[in-house]
Amino acid sequence: MKVLIMAAGVGSRISRHLQGQPKCCVDVDSKPLIRHTFELLKKKGITDIAIVTGYQEKYIHEALEGFSYSRYFNPFYRVANSISSVWFAKDFLTPNDNIMIMNGDVFMEEKVLDIVLNEKRSPVMLSDSSRIEDADYRFNWENDKLKKYGKELTNEQTTGEYVGIGILNSKDLVPFRQRVIDAVVNEDYNCWWEDIIYRTINDGHDVFINNISGIFWAEVDYIEDYERIKEFVSK
Repeated sequence: MKVLIMAAGVGSRISRHLQGQPKCCVDVDSKPLIRHTFELLKKKGITDIAIVTGYQEKYIHEALEGFSYSRYFNPFYRVANSISSVWFAKDFLTPNDNIMIMNGDVFMEEKVLDIVLNEKRSPVMLSDSSRIEDADYRFNWENDKLKKYGKELTNEQTTGEYVGIGILNSKDLVPFRQRVIDAVVNEDYNCWWEDIIYRTINDGHDVFINNISGIFWAEVDYIEDYERIKEFVSK
């Protein structure tokens, strides 16, 4: 399996707490979050990794000193969503292996990677059914198949929160790459990389959900998320 990490954004919702650093560089147990992620991937034998940077990328590369990885830079991180980041990394999306795409500010327990590596379906989005009231981006699924998605879903409509990780097998990677290119060609710059997967539902394709409820994870969108991570690590 290969891994593509999205780490170009400014993180405006938490930026005032970050001293000018990217979200993925917050300190976790005396090391940057992104380095923690790379160490976890290496532990699982995953070494084919690419990262897309943008905002204050120097901090990210400093944090990853000693690691080997493919580097892509998105100069449009302030004016376009993550679709542009995937576009710049499109050469990494070759159909020779399954791929995990993740947001760089996601902290995950090791068990999450075990789940990812054992997943046979595609495409798959990770979700957490224990997080509904405080959910940020919301999913509604039935029989492990995504039905509705978006921040506007009510608590009653929400089955779980999106974790910030998706999985594509080599077969699905080819059309995914083409849809990314098409979105940029059509100037759909407000699109997120996840939207490319969600939209296939409208074409009659299944998008599967893997519910990781009970396993710790957090995406650093707000200072409260970071505090949850520090509390978990301290235990």
